[in-house]
Amino acid sequence: MEPDRRSSSAPSTTLSLERRLSCLPPSYGRLVTILSIDGGGIRGIIPGVILSHLESMLQELDGEDARLVDYFDVISGTSTGGLITAMLSAPSKDGRPLFSAKDIVPFYVNHSPKIFPQTRGICGWVENVIRVIRGPKYNGKYLHKLIRGFLGDMKLSQTLTDIVVPCFDIKKLQPVIFSSYQTSCNQVLDAKLSDICIGTSAAPTYFPAYRFTNEDNQEKQHEFNLIDGGVTANNPTLCAIAEVTKQIIKKNPKMGDISPLDYTRFLVISLGTGSIRNQEKYNATMASKWGLISWIFSDGSTPILDCYSEAIHDMVDYQSSVVFQALRSEKNYLRIDDDTLKGDLGSVDMSTDKNMKGLVEVGEALLKKRVCRIDLDTGRYKPISEIVTNEEALRKFAKMLSEEMKLRESKSPKVKI
Repeated sequence: MEPDRRSSSAPSTTLSLERRLSCLPPSYGRLVTILSIDGGGIRGIIPGVILSHLESMLQELDGEDARLVDYFDVISGTSTGGLITAMLSAPSKDGRPLFSAKDIVPFYVNHSPKIFPQTRGICGWVENVIRVIRGPKYNGKYLHKLIRGFLGDMKLSQTLTDIVVPCFDIKKLQPVIFSSYQTSCNQVLDAKLSDICIGTSAAPTYFPAYRFTNEDNQEKQHEFNLIDGGVTANNPTLCAIAEVTKQIIKKNPKMGDISPLDYTRFLVISLGTGSIRNQEKYNATMASKWGLISWIFSDGSTPILDCYSEAIHDMVDYQSSVVFQALRSEKNYLRIDDDTLKGDLGSVDMSTDKNMKGLVEVGEALLKKRVCRIDLDTGRYKPISEIVTNEEALRKFAKMLSEEMKLRESKSPKVKI
């Protein structure tokens, strides 16, 4: 099921002001809280399952009206993660999120077959090859219409909490980070959420690149020529941490007395969309024979995209793990991901009922697996010494988030509604 489509006008300020963490900055509490969601196409179903469980845990603690946006200072997402970020943070007319976390998986199940229409058999395989040669595999029209339909003209500055969405400008050959923190001083970045989501989802070979314009403070038009945010940061965790750290360095009053190097004051949940790494799908013998076409299309996969997306999200997790462990704050950093995907489950666009059901099962099974961290010597995920599942770790983090919100409420000026 989908939520009702509501007006995309600026949110009302008459509901749940005391519950909105965006009104209660870190200066009222002890922590700065960050949620990060990787890119991965249809595999966004996996973090969708995790987020639904996390939100239900928070509702057990604080009531059924609790939403993830009430607890995180920053939500960051790339590509499909950027779409989820917008779903969780975009306001409806009553000032609450357009979507709850439990809506994410049904949204993907309902719309993915039209976003990624499947072709079958030998004829379908030939058609896919021709599409890749001539242009993107999908025209993106349904996805664009869908995103514009529920986000309307809503701007980045209107989200219920700060968000960070990486993109890549193919004309300038440089990353573009759409950050709520930047909108007050750089109006050109205060773009429509729909444009940002379409841009960060424009995966090369899958969807067409996306162009739009936006005005700066002097009403001058600036052009963006965007492709998938995964080119910049398929795992946007460090993007979010960097944006927060910049605000701390600038002594933004919202950040209170937090130090840039005091990672005991950072609480980070980073969600992956699964990995085919352990499948060992490619090898040097195969790749040594590949030409341009094979790097772009080989046995239904896109090896060059698999390589860069795996490399980027692994390096970010590795670097994050090093920093948090070095500063003895590893218990404040939770990465949940699955590096054992095989076959169609590793695809970014396989939208069959069977595959989508399988991705839901991957997410459910991931909750029951032990918490893992990157082994700094091997680069592989390794269970931590404590025997604790991801579900148990999420419950612990939910309690920390709830306690942080209550602390901020206790220290904030009373708001009469």
